Amino acid sequence: MRVSAPYPRLPVVVAVMATVAACLVATVGLVVAPAARAAAGCLVDYQANQWSGGFTATVRVTAGDAAVNGWTVTWTYGGDQQITSSWNAQVTQAGAAVTARNAAHNGALPAGGSAEFGVQGSYAANAAAPTGFALNGEPCNGAAPTTGPTTPAPPTTPPASPPPTTGPPPAGCGAASLCDGFENQTGTTPAGDWSVNYPDCQGTGTAAIDTTVAHQGTRSVRINGTAGYCNHVFVRANRDLSGLGAVRYGRIWVRHTTALPTQHVTFLAMRDANDGNRDLRMGGQNGALQWNRASDDATLPEQSPAGVALSVPLPTNRWTCVEFMVDGTQGRLSTWVDGAAVTGLTADGTPTHDIDGQWLNRANWRPSLTDLRLGWESYGEGADTLWYDDVALGSARIGC
Repeated sequence: MRVSAPYPRLPVVVAVMATVAACLVATVGLVVAPAARAAAGCLVDYQANQWSGGFTATVRVTAGDAAVNGWTVTWTYGGDQQITSSWNAQVTQAGAAVTARNAAHNGALPAGGSAEFGVQGSYAANAAAPTGFALNGEPCNGAAPTTGPTTPAPPTTPPASPPPTTGPPPAGCGAASLCDGFENQTGTTPAGDWSVNYPDCQGTGTAAIDTTVAHQGTRSVRINGTAGYCNHVFVRANRDLSGLGAVRYGRIWVRHTTALPTQHVTFLAMRDANDGNRDLRMGGQNGALQWNRASDDATLPEQSPAGVALSVPLPTNRWTCVEFMVDGTQGRLSTWVDGAAVTGLTADGTPTHDIDGQWLNRANWRPSLTDLRLGWESYGEGADTLWYDDVALGSARIGC
């Protein structure tokens, strides 16, 4: 699991966003002939263990929404790394560009399925993190598909609040106040930095540490969410988050088994001290992701057909990176899923019908968030099993 500064450990986890893979590969003259086109949502996790002059790395490739029959993973090193050996894949290198093709035994990946391979190498002076990860020619980790050369748009005056379409954020957790992959959990019940929480009342929902399913490493938090009001169950971060300030960025990796229902459910909540200690909630309704304000039940986007269409579902049976930004000084909110900004989950300060018109009816909404809870609330229908991993909160965008 990804645990990085200010809580360093080895192996160092380097999980990077890819945006220019095709251009970089073309620059070094490498042509990749994919065995099967990658589906949307593919992920490549690169975990490096470095020492002076050398390194090993474990690379895990995860198929997206469709199966892959034969895979080719590419990336570009940011330093002078040179691969000297590999296992569970056929790896070649041309300059900084690396190509890894599946071995005979691990080329078939079901939708959401993964394979791991490893490399060993050396470097002289610079072991900068690799970038430009792609699967069968398609950028992974939330980067947009490459469609050919584009003409840059003319520069515009940046808004006062960070826009949802900024470029790739830095890998890892940077200076995040909270960055936890749950690897320090030793029992089956969340403890230490996390505690089980039952808002309002306790029903049949449960929370536990799971050692069989993880985004990285060997542990995650598992929530067994059951249908019907009063089955609320969450794990709450116990760490002091007061140092985050008014602008909060969050990143969670989440996996679940059941599509979001028609009725309202919640899987992430944060208490708002400026709203009577009522929750700002992220969850779903009408099959798509939404934000909900508990104090007045306002939703983002509006629950019209056009509004819901501007959100996205939460994919099932694979890990999804969900990021958010809440600006308490200006009352703005942004959301990214697998690195892509979601129009329907953006409150930009200017009311837009079907998106944030209802949300911004409260002109003085200035949230002051005091905690973080991950779990499940159903208010009628909706049972689900969820896993959470590699959770981070900080004052700048953290990335996937």
